[in-house]
Amino acid sequence: MIAVLQRVTSASVKVDGQITGACGEGLAILLGVCPDDSSHEVKILAEKIAKLRIFCDDAGKMNRSVVDIGGGAVVVSQFTLMANCSHGNRPDFFGAASPSLAEPLYEEFADYLETLLPAPVGRGVFGADMHYEIHNDGPVTIILDTKNLGKKK
Repeated sequence: MIAVLQRVTSASVKVDGQITGACGEGLAILLGVCPDDSSHEVKILAEKIAKLRIFCDDAGKMNRSVVDIGGGAVVVSQFTLMANCSHGNRPDFFGAASPSLAEPLYEEFADYLETLLPAPVGRGVFGADMHYEIHNDGPVTIILDTKNLGKKK
């Protein structure tokens, strides 16, 4: 499972012109699901995101988590994070989970993250054409891959 996190002052996602999810200060999260992902990866990733200290304290140091600031999140499913661009000029997406696996794990991730955060977790609509508006703060953008979490280099 891969997540791209962006620290935001606000974010919203629209489908057919209607807002389906929004947050104020917090995180905009693009979530990609791999074929071998399970509830195990959901838990590891959501807990890491909730505790990640990427918000500034009073001294201007990134020392606070989204929980510490009382923030929320907006999560959008993003199979293109699994793009393989190693050959030719057209990416393939064979590394992305099938919709029958990815959609329940996406929903489980958003549900679990919402139990960890003090503010609601907005969502996109799985498989829909979405317009994602963010007001990036910093900018701060972090990429997390569950294959690398918990491993020492």
